[in-house]
Amino acid sequence: MAQERILVVEDDPSMSFFLSEAMQKEGYRVDAIASGEEALEKIGQDRFNLVILDLKLPSMDGMEVLANIKVTNPEMAVIMVTAHGSKDIAIEAIRKGAYDYFTKPLDINEMRVVVKRALEREHLQNELRQLRETVEKRRGFFNIVGNSKEMREVFDMAETVFDNDITVLITGESGAGKELIAEAIHYNSPRRAKPFVKLNCVAIPETLLESELFGYEKGAFTGATRQKLGKFELANQGTLLLDEIGDMSLATQAKLLRVLQEREVERVGGVKPIKVDVRIIASSNQDLAQLVMEKRFREDLYFRLNVLPIHIPPLRERVEDIPLLVDHFVSLSKTRFHKDIEGFSEDAMDFLITYSWPGNVRELENIVQRAIILAKEPVIQEWDLPPEIRGQTKKSHFDVEKLETDIPLNEKVEMIIAEVEKKLIIQALDKVGWKREEAASLLGTSLKTLYNKMKKYGLFDQSS
Repeated sequence: MAQERILVVEDDPSMSFFLSEAMQKEGYRVDAIASGEEALEKIGQDRFNLVILDLKLPSMDGMEVLANIKVTNPEMAVIMVTAHGSKDIAIEAIRKGAYDYFTKPLDINEMRVVVKRALEREHLQNELRQLRETVEKRRGFFNIVGNSKEMREVFDMAETVFDNDITVLITGESGAGKELIAEAIHYNSPRRAKPFVKLNCVAIPETLLESELFGYEKGAFTGATRQKLGKFELANQGTLLLDEIGDMSLATQAKLLRVLQEREVERVGGVKPIKVDVRIIASSNQDLAQLVMEKRFREDLYFRLNVLPIHIPPLRERVEDIPLLVDHFVSLSKTRFHKDIEGFSEDAMDFLITYSWPGNVRELENIVQRAIILAKEPVIQEWDLPPEIRGQTKKSHFDVEKLETDIPLNEKVEMIIAEVEKKLIIQALDKVGWKREEAASLLGTSLKTLYNKMKKYGLFDQSS
């Protein structure tokens, strides 16, 4: 076992020497310093198992040092020491996270016992943490299901940045799983014990986005009745996911770029920069390089974010993952909805595999849940699927001879035309990556007409 390290923080030279000698005789490696500022700097540079901390220190007292230690190293054991015995001080120290509390003159034998117990607890906490990490590692990418070549490449790319604290840009259509990959990167990184904060840039009005990112001071604007921390401060020492960053305005992009360069934020209405240590993961369902060419996204910010790009392919490009995903969602949903469902029939699965999935994995999950709720038999059949799923597969192509004979001719013609029209629209959308403006141009129709047709056929484009 590695030699345990103890940091003694004591401004009285004789007491510092006394404590250091006593701990070294117990076989511990001891560093001794005389100020709280030095202690925090030392803890930031080296790893210690325990801190013996004097309450009365020059400039920064022991309580303040204790509070800072618990922010950066919440599991570190700290034993407080003071010449002024007070029950209230002892309670305050314990409340703020101290392991124990001693008054001078010290009972060194009792301190040896307490130090030993504190270190034993630290060893147990480390073993528990390692066990949890092992369990999480076995879970893989946090229930991200996929065994296709495309998804294995995504997983391999994500693994390369687990221990590399660099900025990651994740691209892919809505519902493809960008947020899950971001979570996997954070929870497998050295920052796993710190906050994972998410901000959806498209869901927040532009007028509020700056204050959400950087926070604001009380009185900064009408309605600012209290100070509010921004996402950067909340994510300090952790990870901040900027979801759908392509929708951020150029003005806010400029302010974000400054934060990334300076590693500090300034609250709205504030006058003092605040240092932050945050890993950035950005995601977008848009082509940021194209937005740069269109002058809708800053080139310098794009290069800052695009350090390591990860692209998640749409579900229609990895159809071999669909049966795995369906089994996964069936397992989750049948428990949730208290239904004894065995799975999908072969014909029903064929429909799922041949559907284009504009909403990707999120849409598939919704369809599986709906089918489970509506199913009357243990095995889900094709008729349990919604019309838009059954209407797009090869099996749904109209056979004129099998159409109901009592349907009027004009209705038969309209049904066949609608089927062909829907297929052409899907093919055009697939060809241009479900970008509606390009698809409308390819089809030789207006954007409004295309939107109405998509609405008519249930082709809700969730990629923009």
